[in-house]
Amino acid sequence: MDTVITPDTTTSDAQTKEYAPVAKADKHIWGIYIFLCLISIIELYSASSREVASSSLGVYGPIIRHAGMLVAGLGIIWVIQRTHYRRFRLITPIFVFISIAMMVYVLGFGEYVNGARRSFNFCGVTIQPSEFIKLSAALIIALIMSKSQIKGGGVSTKGVVTSACFVMLFGALLIKQGMTNTILLMSISLSMMVIGGVEWRKFFTVLGTYTLFFAIFMLISHGSQADPAESATNQVTTEQSYDENSGRMGTWMARIERFIGDGKPKYLQPIDAKNRQEMYARMAQANGGIFGVFPGNSRETARLPLAFSDYIYSIIIEDMGLVGGIFVLILYLWLLARASAIASRCSRAFPALLVIGMAVMIVFQALFHMAIVSGVFPVSGQPLPLISKGGTSILITSIAFGVMLSVSRYSVRSGKRQEIRDEINSLPEDVRAENPTQL
Repeated sequence: MDTVITPDTTTSDAQTKEYAPVAKADKHIWGIYIFLCLISIIELYSASSREVASSSLGVYGPIIRHAGMLVAGLGIIWVIQRTHYRRFRLITPIFVFISIAMMVYVLGFGEYVNGARRSFNFCGVTIQPSEFIKLSAALIIALIMSKSQIKGGGVSTKGVVTSACFVMLFGALLIKQGMTNTILLMSISLSMMVIGGVEWRKFFTVLGTYTLFFAIFMLISHGSQADPAESATNQVTTEQSYDENSGRMGTWMARIERFIGDGKPKYLQPIDAKNRQEMYARMAQANGGIFGVFPGNSRETARLPLAFSDYIYSIIIEDMGLVGGIFVLILYLWLLARASAIASRCSRAFPALLVIGMAVMIVFQALFHMAIVSGVFPVSGQPLPLISKGGTSILITSIAFGVMLSVSRYSVRSGKRQEIRDEINSLPEDVRAENPTQL
């Protein structure tokens, strides 16, 4: 029987007073954030030619709105990174409940965007609950895993089952909007389970359960969603544009069939409404070459649908070439490496899982975006974190950065016994377990 760790430590006054930072916020994470913001401003300006004509602010309209969102995100980061990570224990259940409520609401009453109900307006602001769901998954898994550490190493069966149930609930809510987000959630959770010390037997059981869950939903899901590639090209936003008889299975199979192809090279295939996104994205990347055409000189931004969001990585490569594309990839991988270094030196499980969960959420989404744009994965919609246009995505990514910076400021990594005791006393009893990844 699994025995959950409950450290024998008395609660001191440190738990009731404000816990002072033990270090400065991580400079690497701040540097990555600043670089991504600069790239975002430059590339969004280059990729927004389609929006300029409809902007009341002229040629600078799209970039002014985007810069405003980045400033709002910076404010969020500044507040969160000055908040002790222990507070996320209380915030997480509330955040999860709100995310689920918003997702349920949008499935029934949300606005149609590219063939599915994806968003709703609140006080003039467009909200996409799917972004909240991703963050909720990383937060709740970090909390459950830290509470479920058992003596001798590993995670209790109850903790593993509870985490998997949350992921499948979130996946069921997201699957109507597309399979990519559901696969992304499962990937995030499986990575966090490995980091959290889940035994391989339990890990593969969860993996098999996810596979079965996904297969069942593919068979029984009967959405009324058009192909995102065709929808985005034709600017489909109304319910009347749906193919009521195709269902989600037909949409996914059509994507996969186009991805597999008929053996004919892509450059010999005619461009139509269904493959326009992927074809123009590949043209943009081919036009960029090694060093690019320089920002602002993109040839394909005027023809590529959603160049400013779901396909912005292709414009980055066209503007800055293969060198620029690799640099952006390295920034995201650097973020994951830095978060892993911080997590491996945290004395407690909760901050370690928080920082790695936030990094995995951001980096996996970035890798999915790059894989889709470069033709490694079938066509689907996935923004590039902090770079693509999108208010909700920027704000959620900013929250994740703030959480990572909070952990880097307040988690003990020096190994000094007194500091570790102070940190333990500052935490609620159920999240005091020792970090299973500590080197």
